[in-house]
Amino acid sequence: MKKQAIVESGPTPARERILRAAMESFMEHGYTQASTLKIATRAQVSKRELYALFGSKQAMLAACIADRAGRMRLPGQLPRPSDREELATVLSGLGATVLREVSDPAVMAVFRLAITEAPRAPEVAATLQTARQAICTTVREILAQTQSAGLVGAGAPADMAGRFLALLWGDLMMGMLLRLRTAPGAKEIDERARTAAADFLRLYPQPANAPTAAARRRAAAR
Repeated sequence: MKKQAIVESGPTPARERILRAAMESFMEHGYTQASTLKIATRAQVSKRELYALFGSKQAMLAACIADRAGRMRLPGQLPRPSDREELATVLSGLGATVLREVSDPAVMAVFRLAITEAPRAPEVAATLQTARQAICTTVREILAQTQSAGLVGAGAPADMAGRFLALLWGDLMMGMLLRLRTAPGAKEIDERARTAAADFLRLYPQPANAPTAAARRRAAAR
């Protein structure tokens, strides 16, 4: 009988330990009170090693934010719907992804940190805003494509994206930021996403003179 090889994980890299320790310190003590000594001690590294890897506390903060904001990224390639039914499916899937990624406790922790530390460390809010803007851009682009295909009526794509996201979130984010409620489960996420997509499509009906799905497929095949 062959013995199974036991794979032991090595020690956590210093950079990863520092980022984890920095984020924990920022959340416990606030950005200004979280000293590099506290962070180095918690990460079990020397201050020299800490500065060699990051250079400054601001750089650590930016790396922490970027790491967690990366969870807010949406798929780069989304299917292009050919009719309103497919559009509802795409919007529902997109909405579910947004809710699932942004409501992650680690991401919510970053939002709270940005709100608390914005007056003293505006780079926190700026870094987070970049990630949030990426979500808005993805939604705006898919809506601009569907509008050009005649699936939704007139409206500025940026405004339409903002309205869809507002329908998607409602007061959920505020409740989580205030710790009045926990992150939604899979069932609630899917239901909220489907409802937001349906409400959005009611707000933006298909133009009466829009080409049919069959006509659009014929045009695409030429």
